[in-house]
Amino acid sequence: MNTTAHNCPGCGRDDLVQAVPAAYLAGRDSVTRRERNSDGDMRTVTRRVTTALAEALAPVPKEPTYGLGGLGLFAGFVSVATFLFWVFAGKAFEEVPDGAYFGEPPSGPDPDLSFLGWVSALALCVSLLVVAVLVRRRGEFARLTRGRHQAEELWSHGWYCHRCGTVHLRDVPHEDVRPLSLQEFREQVWQRGGYGDLAARQRVSD
Repeated sequence: MNTTAHNCPGCGRDDLVQAVPAAYLAGRDSVTRRERNSDGDMRTVTRRVTTALAEALAPVPKEPTYGLGGLGLFAGFVSVATFLFWVFAGKAFEEVPDGAYFGEPPSGPDPDLSFLGWVSALALCVSLLVVAVLVRRRGEFARLTRGRHQAEELWSHGWYCHRCGTVHLRDVPHEDVRPLSLQEFREQVWQRGGYGDLAARQRVSD
């Protein structure tokens, strides 16, 4: 790919023309700063910062969120904790001899803790369901974007004009060289990768 800047077909100037991959990478950075936590102590925090331009120039859709994983971890913890409590508490009631009590032993039968087994089983089912959903989402995204190398090939020939706010393609046979809006550029690139229908749902922010 030619990396030498050239005139924008919109404004006719080249001073603010940048290759799309370079503009995309320039808008993705890690920022480290000192912040106070909830206890008032200073800590170093590193966050990933992505500009609106970099998001608009992304060659692939956003990956599915995995926030549901927190529910899976919590359900797994509940499952293990309740199961262990059920086992050890049950053994404790079984192993205490009658002579271990001072005075009269407690009246009534030992408490029925069998419900903890059901709680543990239910929480385990929830955890496994969350894992299955996350695995399915990841698999669907991988299948959806299996043509991303074709999209990135077209994407790499894009040039962004910071003055006009448009993208044009260069050295691509059978492609129009007119200035494209960020949304039009996304549609062409994502269509090349086989997931162009998502461009209508994940539109470029104004």
